[in-house]
Amino acid sequence: MVDILKIERLKGGYGGSEIVRDIDLAVAAGEGVALVGPNGAGKSTFLKIVSGLLPAQSGAILVHGEDASRWTSAALVRSGLVHVPEGRQVFPGLSVEENLWLGGYAAPHRRRELREQVLEIFPKLGQRLRQAADTMSGGEQQMLAIGRGLMAAPRLLMIDEPTLGLAPVVVDSLIEALATVRERLGIALLMVEQNAMLAKEVCHLAYVMVGGKIVLKGQTESLTQEDLMKAYAGH
Repeated sequence: MVDILKIERLKGGYGGSEIVRDIDLAVAAGEGVALVGPNGAGKSTFLKIVSGLLPAQSGAILVHGEDASRWTSAALVRSGLVHVPEGRQVFPGLSVEENLWLGGYAAPHRRRELREQVLEIFPKLGQRLRQAADTMSGGEQQMLAIGRGLMAAPRLLMIDEPTLGLAPVVVDSLIEALATVRERLGIALLMVEQNAMLAKEVCHLAYVMVGGKIVLKGQTESLTQEDLMKAYAGH
């Protein structure tokens, strides 16, 4: 498989601080990769650097084999890398429909096709197209945030803590939808998730980050809670 994203010895943070330290990571086409670790490990900072929201201090960010270290966020989206940030970020005063249309700016000629695809994956959004985004439940807002990301026709969808703060029944529905995105649509996923056991249901490969470093890498099916505790304690 061809790597959509390849990270080599990446360092970065806020200002002069070094939060992410010497990260190596790769995501191939159609692959599901989880980045797991405790709160404060640097996972969200890593995604912000990869998606162009924070500058890298050193190291390489390769997208389809090209050096993308200095690409803007817009250029990365056009290349197929789409970031769904933590916190269910939607445009609150706009309707579900308007949020989706704004997400399609990177693929304007495919917006109708992509809209139908999103509504098939998240049928609840189809029932609330005229509803203001900030009047929906947290789970529905998360569906909308992911749906808006899908409107950009990604080849790699990078999702930060998609299940955080959601009820178990909503989490189950969301995980099923993400599995559909990867398996049926062939979109690669890079999912930041504190719950490593939950990530197993979507991703087959996991990187464990502790203190800004990757301390463990392996197949999710063989990753146990004991492995995680040892990795956390060994930092």
